[in-house]
Amino acid sequence: MGQKKLLRFAQVKEMHNVFEYPTNIAGTWHEKFNNQNELILELACGRGEYTVGLAKLYPNKNFLGVDVKGNRMYLGAKKAVDTPLHNAMFLRTQIEMLPDYFIQNEVDEIWITFPDPQLRTSRAKKRLTHPRFLRCYQKVLKKNGIIHLKTDSPNLYKFTLQVIEMYGLTLLMSCDDVYAQSKIDERLQIKTHYESLDIAQSNKIFYLQFSLPAIIEQKDNDLQEILKHTETVIES
Repeated sequence: MGQKKLLRFAQVKEMHNVFEYPTNIAGTWHEKFNNQNELILELACGRGEYTVGLAKLYPNKNFLGVDVKGNRMYLGAKKAVDTPLHNAMFLRTQIEMLPDYFIQNEVDEIWITFPDPQLRTSRAKKRLTHPRFLRCYQKVLKKNGIIHLKTDSPNLYKFTLQVIEMYGLTLLMSCDDVYAQSKIDERLQIKTHYESLDIAQSNKIFYLQFSLPAIIEQKDNDLQEILKHTETVIES
């Protein structure tokens, strides 16, 4: 491991706005932020550009970036401290462990910004809009809580649209070319390091906004049914 990465891991442990695998924290986030404002998560936050960007736009809302990679998270956490932003914090953990850190109805919205699209069919269950993750989010989101997906991957965009249709989710907004719009939502103008890389080489940014029903039913062979309609990806 590089010296810079080790240094960042050490610094993150000392930052007051970063929580690494905390215990007994579910239900206490309003106390951590010292207010009763809405709590919004950015999942797979990476360097935390969206967490910081949204916190600047909405000072009366609380934003929490979630990621497992502390060395990347350090960059966003440091920027939040230096600004300073009192409504931006970070949680280091695996996303599938969210129910360990939040109680039901504690989270108002979720942003998923430029996640790994997990293009190989064998890794499809790792896509952050796969039904198994949606069931996880359902355990912490308020009723009708909104989920935002911003991605440069047409495959992840189409996959998520298919999930929305098959599982009866409520599609609130769909855009297959964000920057082609005459009026762009200020939240969508925030750019991340991974957006600038254009890894998918699609030359487009896709956006979805949707909410979850009361129950996301467990379907037999649900993944196979979704993939049947959407896959144009690498087989393995």
